[in-house]
Amino acid sequence: MNKLLRSSFFLGFLTIPFLSVNAQTKVKTTPVFENGQAQIVPEFTDAAKWIRTDLWVETSFDTDGDGKKDRMYVDVTRPFQTETEGLKLPVIYESSPYYSGVAPDVEGGFWDVNHELGEAGKARVHAEVTRTGKRPIISNSQTATWVPRGFIVVHSCSPGTGLSQGSPTVGGENESLAPKAVIDWLNGRANGYTSADGNEKVKAYWTTGKVGMTGTSYNGTIPLAAATTGVKGLEVIIPIAPNTSYYHYYRSNGLVRSPGGYLGEDVDVLYDFIHSGDESKRAYSNATIRDTEMKNGQDRITGDYNDFWAGRDYLNHMKPMKAAMLMAHGFNDWNVMPEHSYRIYKKAKEMGLETSIYYHQNGHGGQPPLEMMNKWFTHYLFGIDNGIQKEENKAFIVRENDDVSNPTTYKDYPNPEAKPVSFYLTKGAPKVGGLSTIASSSQGKEKLVDNYSFAGESLARAENTEHRLLYVSPKLTKDVHLSGVPKITIKLASSKPAANLSVWLVSLPWNEGRATKITDNIITRGWADPQNHASLRKGEAMIPGKFYEVSFDLQPDDQIIKKGQQIGLMIFSSDKEFTLHPEPGTELTVDLEGTQLTLPIVGGEKAFSDAISNN
Repeated sequence: MNKLLRSSFFLGFLTIPFLSVNAQTKVKTTPVFENGQAQIVPEFTDAAKWIRTDLWVETSFDTDGDGKKDRMYVDVTRPFQTETEGLKLPVIYESSPYYSGVAPDVEGGFWDVNHELGEAGKARVHAEVTRTGKRPIISNSQTATWVPRGFIVVHSCSPGTGLSQGSPTVGGENESLAPKAVIDWLNGRANGYTSADGNEKVKAYWTTGKVGMTGTSYNGTIPLAAATTGVKGLEVIIPIAPNTSYYHYYRSNGLVRSPGGYLGEDVDVLYDFIHSGDESKRAYSNATIRDTEMKNGQDRITGDYNDFWAGRDYLNHMKPMKAAMLMAHGFNDWNVMPEHSYRIYKKAKEMGLETSIYYHQNGHGGQPPLEMMNKWFTHYLFGIDNGIQKEENKAFIVRENDDVSNPTTYKDYPNPEAKPVSFYLTKGAPKVGGLSTIASSSQGKEKLVDNYSFAGESLARAENTEHRLLYVSPKLTKDVHLSGVPKITIKLASSKPAANLSVWLVSLPWNEGRATKITDNIITRGWADPQNHASLRKGEAMIPGKFYEVSFDLQPDDQIIKKGQQIGLMIFSSDKEFTLHPEPGTELTVDLEGTQLTLPIVGGEKAFSDAISNN
């Protein structure tokens, strides 16, 4: 007789009533974990039984001028077992300025870009937002994925949007403190109310207080904003294509440069686009934020970096950050460009934070595989030891033509095997010059003539044109793997005191005869204002004919350039899709011997030499 049977036999009749009662007691529902991931639990899947609550969380600021602390509109979706069984669960939280509608496109709503550099464009038209959406649900963006897996899902409208009070600031301090207040409320440190102005409080008694945040684009910026406050309870963030610096979004090395697809957008345009809050409070916000702070700070005349932009650069505010981070981005995102994620990932590593990065080869958006996100949330919110923090490989790169759910793992990004390789120019204008790892003397100077009406693609494909300079490598006989941040130094002179400077790195020949994206041939890009050659904060008008040395980074990349291709460096002035459009005719003269391109190549110079050895 085993021990269990002996015990039951000994207790005899006295145990029968106890067992009878116990048999009728319902087993409590709890999260289930397999392979280090939270699994779908059938008892959590009935959306009709989910408990949905909306409320307002009081913040520490007043940005709408009414003398009262602003309250943020919040919705909560949780399994009913958190009410009936006393179950406490962690939270996945997404915040957004977009949940309650955005401004329509109106004629003149963007800044006019057809004017000379250093001049103000004509006044733009301000669009108004009509708020949309009904209570009590702001969004269902995360509920179907995470509630069945045993998480509570929380959404909130950012300041000055939807039913949240306050003013949008597009990267101002209140957009960091607002999600902090929500996390503080989830941990019992801030007050939540049943109405925007009432005193009836709401308690978050159903959560463990552990919070993970995620979202894409602006919604991906807010998790980082919250993390920079160091708020206790925010354990992990998964930002997807986040805008981590509004200067880097709307400017580039001193140059006024639009985000891809939104020519003429600037920080005040985005302010109008999201300002769906209380119409009665908009006049105050418009006057104080848009028409004063933004008007004085954004500076479309010089494009210089200043305190306004520094305050909207999250890299400058990372010191308090404690949360683990899985960053995600696309290398062909020409809206929120890949530098946004890389600069934060790099700093987080330097700070010793637990962090990894996921890159794919597509455009804007694109979250990591669900299994990866699940493991991160499961580990940091439930405390399951699934090995995430012990993984030696920190970079997950989706290789060309691979499925986004199947990234290749690398020890880090950039690839630790990548070494800087210097390239030098040999003359060829107005046709095509050379790109070589061997410096050559007596190359002289070559000239281009600015004309914004020619798109970059046309210039890259042209065999002969005065509107760009193009230098190409020998044809590759082996694949070449680029990984990291290309850098360029250009020695140039301008015929005018100001000029746009644009650089594309391309693979040639251009794809022909098949359906393809324009970005297939674009390796990476970069832009700069030569007036800022000595200082990002203080540009100086160029003396026509005088040569200046301009050095800057191109956008980060990780790409395998296939054999049979050539790597091309294209230098031109105005970029039709991104820069201002001054009157054509500005001449840029490039000193070839004073110009150098540096590419991060896996295997270094030897790998590149091997790849052109049969030419």
